[in-house]
Amino acid sequence: MERRTIGAGALQVGAVGLGCMPMSWAYTGSQQRGDASLRTLHAALDASDRAPALLDTADMYGPFTNELLVGRVVKERRSEAFVSTKCGLLVGEQHIVANGRPGYVKRACDASLRRLQTDTIDLYQLHRADPEVPVEETWGAMAELVAAGKVRALGLCAVGARAARRPGTASGGRGLHDATIRQLERVQQVFPVSAVEAELSVWSPEALDALLPWCAARGVGFLAAMPLGNGFLTGTLTPGEGFEPDDVRARHPRFTAEMMAANQPLVVGLRRVAERHGATPAQVALAWVLAQGRQVVPIPGAKRERWAAENAGAAEVVLSEGDLAELAGLPGALGSWD
Repeated sequence: MERRTIGAGALQVGAVGLGCMPMSWAYTGSQQRGDASLRTLHAALDASDRAPALLDTADMYGPFTNELLVGRVVKERRSEAFVSTKCGLLVGEQHIVANGRPGYVKRACDASLRRLQTDTIDLYQLHRADPEVPVEETWGAMAELVAAGKVRALGLCAVGARAARRPGTASGGRGLHDATIRQLERVQQVFPVSAVEAELSVWSPEALDALLPWCAARGVGFLAAMPLGNGFLTGTLTPGEGFEPDDVRARHPRFTAEMMAANQPLVVGLRRVAERHGATPAQVALAWVLAQGRQVVPIPGAKRERWAAENAGAAEVVLSEGDLAELAGLPGALGSWD
């Protein structure tokens, strides 16, 4: 698999990473048998070949169980894994709250290191800024972790900045991403930002407007979260089939039967391009993300080794200018995330 570069530190990773969250959080059956998840993690490392595979996790997933799971594989194959985890969110019985206090951030890092069974976290991300703590103070504490050798690089997670679109209108995410950029510029004055994690897909291309260009101009890596549109772009979901109550998609307006049916032209277009390449719609969706810049690394979530291997194969799908133009001409996604 080709290598891609994360940030000014020139950290090398495989072109397609693995989002580990679905193994422990937010999706039906996430609390699956540990051996199945372990096989998925090993499959991602195997597929990445000579480039370290980016494994994206967070302390809140589970909470904590996702890092414990990833740690079992990292302990065995540390040199083959690029470990990205996050801090800054606490999971309560009713709410998820931000905590950016410097003392907490440092304790959270130590706890993540223990669960991940490693001495160093390759990329440590701030999951959300705490509105009660100046972001510069939180980032300063994270920079001290780099100085202490516990962390190699810092990132900011902007996955929550989803755009709400009215059906048939252009992207509404510019304002949200502009706010993220203002935050990035503040922390950049304290310590370099190596990566930004935010949503990017054919389904939700809002980051192309301002956030991705900001990263490209500054040599900041971009981790494309949800590049398969929470599974919609794989073409394996049937409108009206429904989701279990514990699946996050059961509460998303875009995953109602009506909206899924209305958005089927996106899947049809992906499938048409995929047939020309002998690929799957998911691989074409990931290839589109990869084509958005050399600093972009998609991190599709997967719970099964089959999907991890298939996703990694997207790195071999090279889209032509005609393919990209055809995908750009697909109708915009209908419905909002709110």
